[in-house]
Amino acid sequence: MASGGGYGDSSQKIDYVFKVVLIGDSAVGKSQILARFARNEFSLDSKATIGVEFQTRTLVIQHKSVKAQIWDTAGQERYRAVTSAYYRGAVGAMLVYDITKRQSFDHIPRWLEELRGHADKNIVIILIGNKTDLEEQRAVPTEDAKEFAEKEGLFFLETSALEATNVENAFLTVLTEIFNIVNKKNLVAGEDQANGNPASLTGKRITIPGPAQEIPAKSNMCCKSS
Repeated sequence: MASGGGYGDSSQKIDYVFKVVLIGDSAVGKSQILARFARNEFSLDSKATIGVEFQTRTLVIQHKSVKAQIWDTAGQERYRAVTSAYYRGAVGAMLVYDITKRQSFDHIPRWLEELRGHADKNIVIILIGNKTDLEEQRAVPTEDAKEFAEKEGLFFLETSALEATNVENAFLTVLTEIFNIVNKKNLVAGEDQANGNPASLTGKRITIPGPAQEIPAKSNMCCKSS
């Protein structure tokens, strides 16, 4: 079980550093989601992000210390040049749209395509519909987003950075899934090294399904061109 760590970086030993990128159109609330998670803040007069910035927060997941390094970028087209450096080394991505702006949701497939073009193919992705505090102005039905997420094998949550709804949950979903994937790889590596006795760890490999829907098995992906 993951527990929220402190907001400041402490001197504790860090077991893992996970880079997670926030992407989506400008003004959907990416920086507000980051401020809420990293510093538990929300600013009503948030300025547009210029270029790229990142913040960190350390959490404890299954007794291991995990530093989340969350990168935020301007959604404007003119900053597209940053893409390859921005995605390099990312193990998680949060694809954000504004539930009151249909266009920001309609652009999600394009953002996803760019992400898949630049990032590691095993990156953990969550689709986020932000601004649920503006329910009366909703332009994107939850069902539409859910359907898209299922089709693309993404986790999905609706959040409100303003009310702090589901923000923590969204990050923990991504970080816990990354943690489980990394640990599974370590177990497999351990089995390979258990010379002459590859079964020494069998029965101990535990896969914990993510809190949202499960990501489709890789076998479905065999014939898709990347």
